[in-house]
Amino acid sequence: MIFLTALPLFWIMISASRGGHWGAWMPSSISAFEGTCVSIPCRFDFPDELRPAVVHGVWYFNSPYPKNYPPVVFKSRTQVVHESFQGRSRLLGDLGLRNCTLLLSSLSPELGGKYYFRGDLGGYNQYTFSEHSVLDIINTPNIVVPPEVVAGTEVEVSCMVPDNCPELRPELSWLGHEGLGEPTVLGRLREDEGTWVQVSLLHFVPTREANGHRLGCQASFPNTTMQFEGYASLDVKYPPVIVEMNSSVEAIEGSHVSLLCGADSNPPPLLTWMRDGTVLREAVAESLFLDLDEVTPGEDGVYACLAENAYGQDNRTVGLSVMYAPWKPTVNGTVVAVEGETVSILCSTQSNPDPILTIFKEKQILATVIYESELQLELPAVTPEDDGEYWCVAENQYGQRATAFNLSVEFAPMILLESHCAAARDTVQCLCVVKANPEPAVAFELPSRNVTVNDTEREFVYSERSGLLLTSILTLRGQAQAPPRVICTSRNLYGTKSLELPFQGAHRLMWAKIGPVGAVVAFAVLIAIVCYITQTRRKKNVTESPSFSAGDNPPVLFSSDFRISGAPEKYESERRLGSERRLLGLRGEPPELDLSYSHSDLGKRPTKDSYTLTEELAEYAEIRVK
Repeated sequence: MIFLTALPLFWIMISASRGGHWGAWMPSSISAFEGTCVSIPCRFDFPDELRPAVVHGVWYFNSPYPKNYPPVVFKSRTQVVHESFQGRSRLLGDLGLRNCTLLLSSLSPELGGKYYFRGDLGGYNQYTFSEHSVLDIINTPNIVVPPEVVAGTEVEVSCMVPDNCPELRPELSWLGHEGLGEPTVLGRLREDEGTWVQVSLLHFVPTREANGHRLGCQASFPNTTMQFEGYASLDVKYPPVIVEMNSSVEAIEGSHVSLLCGADSNPPPLLTWMRDGTVLREAVAESLFLDLDEVTPGEDGVYACLAENAYGQDNRTVGLSVMYAPWKPTVNGTVVAVEGETVSILCSTQSNPDPILTIFKEKQILATVIYESELQLELPAVTPEDDGEYWCVAENQYGQRATAFNLSVEFAPMILLESHCAAARDTVQCLCVVKANPEPAVAFELPSRNVTVNDTEREFVYSERSGLLLTSILTLRGQAQAPPRVICTSRNLYGTKSLELPFQGAHRLMWAKIGPVGAVVAFAVLIAIVCYITQTRRKKNVTESPSFSAGDNPPVLFSSDFRISGAPEKYESERRLGSERRLLGLRGEPPELDLSYSHSDLGKRPTKDSYTLTEELAEYAEIRVK
């Protein structure tokens, strides 16, 4: 119900508030029908000490500041107004009594806007009040329907029109209220901020059938042809009721099944098809189909249709049964884990009845469940031994299916104990066996010679991978003055491992350490021996091949990163490369590499500095490809 105030509170308020300061009181907003009139109530005040002989006033449109030259609505001094307000505006109040009430007639849409009052007491005693009133020109009654109209609950609908024109008073009537029972029509006047509104109330109890009913209100003015009508459609809310549903359904795998659910409600219901709590399809609609094309065993179960809106809900169920053998089990794919991590492997399938699920590795049962559709295998702190192939097997009385999956365990390199170096004659072979995942990079370091080689130099290093094992072979040939220290280093993204390779075998090389002076002495002795042998052979007049033939054997060579400055060009010739490749192609014996010089090359021996470097390396490092 709308309660009406009997006393003119607005006027009591502004009368009691008179005092000794500038101020104005008027409604913040007011409305009127197009073609009628409107009275804007207004009161103002000013300091008592001014005591003006005559009080004047001005009404402005849309701006309170005279310097902006706003349209003048009314001016008591000159009666000069804007052309839009000529013959339309007059002052109803007495400015001497501080009443500035304004009357506007023959309202048209362009007169809608803000209205400001300015008091003029003469001289500098002029004041434009910030308070203003907004005029709204309307042409339809306002029908107020409650936010919710629920079936079975009494409702009150009101028709409200402004009644602020003292010359024309509206009369209200209802249109299209037939079929709603006997309505109660009440007329009221309501005061609101000094404005008047005429209200008509209609009471009735709506039903489902009243939803969408068009209800109207008419405002007419006696002795005129002006009539204004407004309409509102009733939106009656009611909960859903499922009115259509399948019975239980049995289907053969591969056939088509269509399930229907229909409901009546306002607002339209949210229809949801569900199975085992899982939403399969939903839509805001009066009916919803669930189409199952070529049904599979996984679609077996009880399906529920739920219809709901804000005012209630309804639901019904239908059963679908499909018999079938297990599906091919699904697992969480190939698993990659780091050593020490916990791995969880999920194997799942669908069947009717539920299957027996088992996970194997190398014919060993790791986990099993009976009459379950899922099996989870937990492997805490995996090790390299957990790496490998696994099988998930599902079976029931209708068949058996299996799926294989791999677990890859990644870990830092481990250099195995069988890694070693072995010496035979003038050859040293070093074997480095590494277990790692992912595949590591392997390098051989000779720290005393500052030489490092790896398998990127294919003419020197050979590596072969088998499963998680990587085998790299280093072969050193040539006579040197000290036994080399060989360190094998292996690294991947999880770490680095180094090991100085031990020497094994009965036939070890004999090593001798000489310094720069000793090298000069050794070469002098070598020259003397060569000269002696040559003279002896000449004396015996024996013709035989020279012990050292130029170009057959190269000088000491190193990895691709090291070359001896000043070495003869013929030792880098194509003949040497071809000879070495042919030797490397022979399986079994490594190529024999003589470190001596021929008699004819002695004069072309490297410089002293180059020879010192030769002494420091003291060997020819070459990798034999096995």
